[in-house]
Amino acid sequence: MADLNGIYVGKGDIPVVLLPKYANRHGLIAGATGTGKTVTLQTLAEGLSSLGTSVFMADVKGDLAGLSQIGGGNPKLDARAAQIGLDPYEHSAFPVIFWDVFGEQGHPVRATVSEMGPLLLSRLLQLNEVQEGVLNVVFKVADERGLLLLDMKDLRSMLNFVADNAAEFRAEYGNVTSTTVGTIQRQLLVLEEQGADKFFGEPALQLSDLIRTTNDGRGIVNILAADKLMQSPRLYATFLLWMLSELWETLPEVGDLPQPKLVFFFDEAHLLFDEAPQSLLEKIEQVVRLIRSKGVGVFFVTQHPLDIPDSVSSQLSNRVQHALRAFTPRDQKAVSTAADTFRQNPKFETKDVITNMVVGEALVSMLGADGAPTVVERTLIKPPGSRLGPVVPAERQAIIQKSPIFSKYEETLDSESAYEVLLKRQQEAQQAAEDNPEPEKAPARRSDTVVESVIKSTMRAAGSQLGRQVMRGILGGILGGIFGRKRR
Repeated sequence: MADLNGIYVGKGDIPVVLLPKYANRHGLIAGATGTGKTVTLQTLAEGLSSLGTSVFMADVKGDLAGLSQIGGGNPKLDARAAQIGLDPYEHSAFPVIFWDVFGEQGHPVRATVSEMGPLLLSRLLQLNEVQEGVLNVVFKVADERGLLLLDMKDLRSMLNFVADNAAEFRAEYGNVTSTTVGTIQRQLLVLEEQGADKFFGEPALQLSDLIRTTNDGRGIVNILAADKLMQSPRLYATFLLWMLSELWETLPEVGDLPQPKLVFFFDEAHLLFDEAPQSLLEKIEQVVRLIRSKGVGVFFVTQHPLDIPDSVSSQLSNRVQHALRAFTPRDQKAVSTAADTFRQNPKFETKDVITNMVVGEALVSMLGADGAPTVVERTLIKPPGSRLGPVVPAERQAIIQKSPIFSKYEETLDSESAYEVLLKRQQEAQQAAEDNPEPEKAPARRSDTVVESVIKSTMRAAGSQLGRQVMRGILGGILGGIFGRKRR
């Protein structure tokens, strides 16, 4: 519902609205579990969509999918609508596109390894400084040699290539040890087991598909199915940060628009900042500070306001604070912090209200017409017009099949990239060696003969794709260990 020259958020002593021109000044939605954050998310998404602004949100529990269905029949929401004088209480479905990294509950979402970049990949793989340095070398060499890094097998091939030719790169980039490369490879294996191999590849997501309007002028609500993705919290947080970074890097500068082109809701935001290195925190702060000039607003959603670093929190101008529980010293500090961030209302003591609000009630302060934060209002949040709750599989599939991008991302592409190029070179070198055998040499030691037998038997298996994979595994494991000991 767009009303009162803005998005109707709810009502306290006065109606509370989010002005569209300030929706790109970012925001915070905080509160303990079960206090009503999901309803606030849904209400804001409906209001933005009604105005023609696209929305992106992660559906962590499956509840937000109900935005695609018409609401009604919920006595509690009907009672709240009457309590705030919402007459009529209109029900409506909203235009939704479902996405899913795993391609099970929505259109597949993919990025190339190159797009993710070494900084975010290092975060994803939990690499230390030395390992991150090696990963940077791999990306640099790939760029210099025109080798595309699209999927996981490209990255694995490049790691092996750099390790095998470490002497060539040592002078310019420093030492690259097989031990470090092996550690990165093992971390990649862990990542693949979490499903990340489905994320890396082509066709990669085109950001323009997130920013769409329907024929009647409503903004598309993009909903990422994140219930399974949340089982890998680091992958979840890194994926959403990648999306934000891509938006910032690719969208043109537009300055202050009458309303943003896209509003991005970052649920479970604490995962983004947990154990994040300083370099990554600085990048996040930079993205949040500058992305509003690209026509994008960001709302962080979390339980504690303390989950957001001060450097980021200071940029969040629109705030919705649901109830907090003050059971622990950290909880008590969170209550004080939340209270201190608001422009105080003389009608009540903010700190006392935060721990005594009912479900669906929140302390709200938005930017006013003059661009300054309004006095905090104790607000009953407007109930959504769409369904509050999940959809059944048949409803989800019907939405997916009617989507304007249906079939665009469903089939995986496998373009020629680093893996294919390096494999071709390996095969050509092997063929050349077979066509021009070396002169007979002196009898080898027994250990060398064993190694050669392994090589010959493995190469005979290399005629098929499976054989080539076996060859890389055996050569990497056995020969790496043997020749590594000889070097020492």
